Amino acid sequence: MKFPGKRKQKHYFPVSEKKKSFTDAKNTEKKIYITGIDQLLIDTEVLVSEEFLEKNQLIKRQSVVLSEEHLKKIRKAIDQEGEIIGSYAGGTVGNTLHNYSLIADDDSVLFGVISENIRLGEPAFQYIRGTSSNVELSYLQALPGEIGQIFCFITPDGERSFGINNNNSNQLAPSFIKEEIISNSCAFVVSGFLLRDQSTPIFAAVQKAAKVAKENKVPVVLSLGAAIIVEEQRELIEEFIEEYVNILALNQEEAESLTGIKDPLLAGQKILQTTDLTLITDGAKGLYLCGYVDSELARQTKAVLHSKSISEYNKYEYSRPMFKNEHSKQLQIFSHINPYQGGPGLIQNTNGAGDAALSALLHDLAANVYHKFLVPNSPKHLKEGILTYSSMSQICRYANRVSYAILKKNSARLDKALPEKEESLLEAYWDT
Repeated sequence: MKFPGKRKQKHYFPVSEKKKSFTDAKNTEKKIYITGIDQLLIDTEVLVSEEFLEKNQLIKRQSVVLSEEHLKKIRKAIDQEGEIIGSYAGGTVGNTLHNYSLIADDDSVLFGVISENIRLGEPAFQYIRGTSSNVELSYLQALPGEIGQIFCFITPDGERSFGINNNNSNQLAPSFIKEEIISNSCAFVVSGFLLRDQSTPIFAAVQKAAKVAKENKVPVVLSLGAAIIVEEQRELIEEFIEEYVNILALNQEEAESLTGIKDPLLAGQKILQTTDLTLITDGAKGLYLCGYVDSELARQTKAVLHSKSISEYNKYEYSRPMFKNEHSKQLQIFSHINPYQGGPGLIQNTNGAGDAALSALLHDLAANVYHKFLVPNSPKHLKEGILTYSSMSQICRYANRVSYAILKKNSARLDKALPEKEESLLEAYWDT
């Protein structure tokens, strides 16, 4: 998709008005990047049976923290009954930043813990090798020992369940958070996994970084991670969302756990009470985007109106989402899209699909920041508080396509940007 950024000049203004010239743009370059904190992990994918999960105290579609004793038992069981199909750099935020840097061809900054001594073939080496060179790793804290390991157990129905051994991945000290890096970024991304244990240094680091982001009006993005996190830390999660979060990304199961509402649209509507924008992936049913717009800027869809639990919910999906506190006459807006091309014929697993969808949303958000700097007098920026460059409908299309790229391959991360011929198909919808 041809967003503003490291692109040819003709792609800076992919709008219908052909008279717009490049002379209004500033000549000075602005550094565009997003930031995030994560547990650096190596993700090992294992094919197992349903019985394997039950025998080894694992919860289907959920994440379980493994003690050293539990980890030894799991490794022995894998040797006897499982089939390892690959090991990859992982972590919710790490995946998101990697994908963002690939599709945006731009920088991101990752905070976390890396091994002090990195040797060929060891987990830290695998992590660096599997991460885009555009992801800045020089702000990581180096500590003795290994980075974390996460096992992704894939059952025959394609569902994934997780076992995590953190090692040193939770030991990020708040002093390693560079405030100027956070405050000058386009967005700060964090995962619900980091809020699981309030006694860890990384929890304090997240709190510090989120506070810096909020004070500097940098959107705070929370990828919830797993429904079990809400069950374990409901009060803390809700407080963190209300205090800091602007954009919440989660799947339907996590949305139900958070709100008590099974319907994704109604769950998204309730989440909007405390956030500005929410992205809800719903498996084979596609994804939803829920947000706000100033009524004066609301744009009606040209597509067919749809009614589900909310009547004509997509009426204003051609609008660009905004911070809800930036305008008084606010409308809630919703958009939904079915899986791209019906989804892959064969889905080996869904690991990373939600992270991919979020990376597309963040690319659009960063594009808006860059374009506003480049052409501050553009009609797109005459109203304060607009979050994205594109409409809700267009973001859904883009997020859907990037998510598809993950679903059709056996990896939680993209290994290349979208093919140019497919990017051109997305451009046809740019004005929506």
